[in-house]
Formats: sequence, structure tokens, C-alpha cells
Amino acid sequence: MAYEDFKMLYAWDKDDIDFVLLLKKSINYKSILERDLPEQNEQNILIDEEIELAEENTYNNYPKKLRRITLFDEKNNRTLEFITNNFSWTATTVAELYKQRWQIEIFFKELKSHLKIKSFIGTNENAMFIQIWTALITLLLLKHLKGIADYPWAMSNLIAFLRMNLFVKISLSQWLNEPFHPPDFYITKSEQLSLLKIGDTF
Repeated sequence: MAYEDFKMLYAWDKDDIDFVLLLKKSINYKSILERDLPEQNEQNILIDEEIELAEENTYNNYPKKLRRITLFDEKNNRTLEFITNNFSWTATTVAELYKQRWQIEIFFKELKSHLKIKSFIGTNENAMFIQIWTALITLLLLKHLKGIADYPWAMSNLIAFLRMNLFVKISLSQWLNEPFHPPDFYITKSEQLSLLKIGDTF
């Protein structure tokens, strides 16, 4: 999550729910124990330590120890700090989990922006679940089409072109690979024009 509600996190911890989230710079803490770093540091782990929250209100909300992991993100040239309540995972696993979490966020961002699932058509629980699952299946199918296409589609363009050609009888694979190439039956029909010569009169 992109927020820190330590009261909620403590309730999760008591229910044996593991979490990984970014540590805000405004959160004060004190270091308790420095943990060993991975030998083959493929994830660029800089710090792996056990901490306690230092401020009274945050400590009262979460009185247990937390684990703080810092890594260097080479791709974006920045340092990221995570906290988790899991002390058995490797630091590399924690970093990889956060990466996967970010991909989930991107997926749902695309879901809302491309498929306009910002409001629900139905009002009961079943209707809402049907709309959500339909949108999820649709987005996965679109991503599959984008992945198998030779043409470098942007997702927004692919969706827009599919809407425009929804009732056109063409080969989907051919259209995905060559969207601006006329279908074969158009080319065949155009050959009828060759029967007429310029200058012919009736």
C-alpha cells in the first residue's frame, strides 16, 4: 500500500498477515540489530536491519519490531526503503515482492484508465463482481493480443482500433501484425477497376 497505518498493520500482524511497504522519510525509528547482507547481492541490498518505531504515537500503534531493508534501484537511480513484519524471507525476496506489487498497481491503473471501470453499472455485490471480472478478463486478452502482435502497439491505440474494427470481417492475426495493410478481399475488389481503361467511353 502507498500509505502507513500502523494500527492497521499491527492488526494484520496479529492475524499472521505479512506485509511489505515503502517506508516514509517522515517516520522516525531506532535501529536494534544489523542483519547479514546476501553474499551475491543481485538486488543491490544496502541495509537489512531490525528496527523499532521511535515516536510515541507510532510505537503505541505498532509496539513490535519491524524489519527495514534498503536497496539501490539502478534503473531509476534512486534508493528505496521498505519495512516488513517478515523476518524469515531473504532481503532479495522482499525486494522482489515489492517489484511484483508495483506491477499489480500498474495493472489496475491500466484497468481503470483503458476500460473505464470507475463506476459500476449494477448496484448489488454480484453485479459489481461480474463487471470487475469481465474487465480483468478483457484486459488480460488485450495484453495477450499486444504480446503476440508483430506491430508495436500501444495499449490505448490497440483498444481504440479494435473498437473501430469490431464488426469488420478480417483476419485478427493479420490485422494485429499489419494494421494499415488493406485486407485481401479489399485488394481483390480493387482489381475490378483495372477492367476500365482511362479514356474508355460508354
